[in-house]
Amino acid sequence: MPTALTYAEFAAREAHGVSPAYEELSVAVSRDPDVLARLDTLPPAKRQPNLLYAVVTFLGGPVTDPPAFLAFVTRNWTLIEPEMRRRATQTNETGRCALLLPVLAALPQPLALLEIGASAGLNLFPDRYAYRYGGHRLGDSPVELHCDLTGIAPPTRLPRVVWRAGLDLNPLDITDPADARWLQSLIWPEHHHRRERLHAAARIAAADPPRLRRGDLVDDLPALAAQAPEGATLVIFNTSVLYQVPSDRRRAFTDLVRDLPGHWISVENPATFAYAGIPNPPDGTLFNVLALDGRPLAWTRPHGQGMAWFGGDRVA
Repeated sequence: MPTALTYAEFAAREAHGVSPAYEELSVAVSRDPDVLARLDTLPPAKRQPNLLYAVVTFLGGPVTDPPAFLAFVTRNWTLIEPEMRRRATQTNETGRCALLLPVLAALPQPLALLEIGASAGLNLFPDRYAYRYGGHRLGDSPVELHCDLTGIAPPTRLPRVVWRAGLDLNPLDITDPADARWLQSLIWPEHHHRRERLHAAARIAAADPPRLRRGDLVDDLPALAAQAPEGATLVIFNTSVLYQVPSDRRRAFTDLVRDLPGHWISVENPATFAYAGIPNPPDGTLFNVLALDGRPLAWTRPHGQGMAWFGGDRVA
C-alpha cells in the first residue's frame, strides 16, 4: 500500500473519533511529499503512523501541531530514522485484557498465561484488574478497564492465574525509566486515562514481575511453553502483534501454536488471517478479530474499548 494511503486510512479508520490530533496529523503526512519520501526509505513495516508519532514524542517533538510536526521530522530525520528502525509499536495496552476476559474466564481453571509480543508484560495480569462492561462491574483494582460489550453476557468471574510468562524480541522492563518513557510515548495525546492506567498497571507488574524472555515466537516458544506448571491450562495469546511478523513466520507460528497443549487466543487485524464466513464489522472504523483456537468469536476495537460478539453462546 502506498505510504500516503496508509496515513490517510489511519486518519479515517483508526484516529477518527478517537484522536483528533492524530487524525489531523495523519492527513497532513499523507499530503506531504517530503516526509513521505523519507518514510519510503524505511522497510514497509517501519512506516506505520503509530511508530512515527511515538518516536517523535519520545524525542520531545510536537504531535499536536501538524506544521510544527512536519518541520520537526524534516529537521531531525537523522535522529528519527534510526529510532524507527530499532523500535517497534510495543503498546502495552491493558485495555485489551477486557477483550480476553470472556474467554479466559470460561476456560478450565487455573491458567498458565504465555503472551507473544509481551512488551513489558502488563497484559499478563488480567486477574489483577477490574472491569466495567456497561453497567456490570467485576473485580476490585486501581486499574479499571471499560469495554462496550454486545452479543454476549459479560463474564461473572475473574480467571485464576498461577503462572505468567511472555516472549518478545525486545522485552521491556517497566522499572527502567527509558523503557517506561517509550511505553508512555506510544499513548495517543488525548488519552490521559490510558496514561494513568499505564502507571497503575506498571505498579502491579513491578510488584510481581512476570517471566519475560527475549526470543522468537517460533524458535523459542516450545521451550517456554514447556515450563508451564502441570495442572494448569496453558493459554498462549497475542494481541495486535502478528501484523509485524513476516507472513512465512506467521504461518509457522500458527502451525506450531495449534499443536501445543492448551489453548490459543488471538486478537489481530482481520487482514492477518483469512477468516471465512464472519459477519461484517459494526461500522467502517478499524476492528480486530478475537479468536479462540482459530475460531473467530468477536469484532474488537483496537484499545479494548468495545467488542461485538458474534460467536454464539459457547465461549470455550
